[in-house]
Amino acid sequence: MDSLTGKIALVTGASRGIGAAVALSLAGAGADIAVNFRSRSEEAEKVCAGIRKLGRRALPIQADVSQSDRVKEMVAQVERELGTVNILVNNAGMARQIKLEDIAEADWDEHINVNLKSAFLVTQAVLPQMRAQRWGRIINISSTAAQTGGLVGPHYAASKAGMLGLTHSYAALLAKEGITANTVCLALVETDMLRSNPRATSSVIPIGRFGNVDEVASVVLMLAENAYMTGQTVNPNGGWYFS
Repeated sequence: MDSLTGKIALVTGASRGIGAAVALSLAGAGADIAVNFRSRSEEAEKVCAGIRKLGRRALPIQADVSQSDRVKEMVAQVERELGTVNILVNNAGMARQIKLEDIAEADWDEHINVNLKSAFLVTQAVLPQMRAQRWGRIINISSTAAQTGGLVGPHYAASKAGMLGLTHSYAALLAKEGITANTVCLALVETDMLRSNPRATSSVIPIGRFGNVDEVASVVLMLAENAYMTGQTVNPNGGWYFS
């Protein structure tokens, strides 16, 4: 597996769960990986150790990707220590279940900043070099909540739905420059986020079980390798939402 040899991938929120699985999958295909994390340094180091065992370079890098100054510093560090980012996976996110009547403006702002603004900030930071090289992959990790409303609440669903519009615009504007942009809308994958949601039950999934992180990672890898798919939403959701 060397389809991504020579490529540099930046995966946000990659210290655990889906982000960690994606980082390892891309490394398995030959990419060197920048493992972004906000607070779980030990877990990020373990992911990097796994990447190095695959024979690839790995850089753990702490940054709150909802803050523009930290994003700029992060991307500059990745470029210095690994090289130009060719593949960006905007995976960092949060989901706090709140009763509809209790959702406050601060809750709304936090989810928009962490789930949507971060994707915009990091994409804008890596785009100049992608455009200069005329090669890039932008992969945004969204949620079936963007399509169905989901199980968390409108603050979360809106932040994830915004990623669809963001992806569509980048795809349309960059299609002739060798850069693709796609979204992965997943549902009920076994992660800490899922386990913290008391409403999450596999009974809503037609396949009858929760997904696993490797099933999502395989979709991300496919999008990273594919030069002809752009502007699309891929749905590893167990059949909860059809498109």
